[in-house]
Amino acid sequence: MAEWVEACGAEDVEAEDVVRWDHGGRTFAIYRSPEDGYFATDGLCTHEGVHLADGLVMDGIIECPKHNGRFDYRTGRARGAPACIDLRTYAVKVEDGRVMVLVD
Repeated sequence: MAEWVEACGAEDVEAEDVVRWDHGGRTFAIYRSPEDGYFATDGLCTHEGVHLADGLVMDGIIECPKHNGRFDYRTGRARGAPACIDLRTYAVKVEDGRVMVLVD
C-alpha cells in the first residue's frame, strides 16, 4: 500500500539541484526545479547503479556522474546514452515546508 513519507525539508533542496534520500532499504533522488517544483525518482542510474544525487542538474535533466547518462527528472525518461531504461518517478507534495513522497 502506498503512503506519503516525509523525505526532507523543502529548504534542504536548492533550486535546480538534487539530494539523496534513503528509505525502506531503497535510494531516491529528490529534485527542485528553478520554478520551485519538487520531483522524486529512483536514486540510482539505470545504467550502472550510480547514485544520481552526485550528478549535475540542469534544465530539467539529471546527468549521471559516472558515464553522463541523462534523464528528465520530471518524467523519468532516459534522454541520453548510455542510459536507455527510464527511471521510476514518484508523486511529491510539499506540506508545511516538508517534502512528502508517495512510496509503495
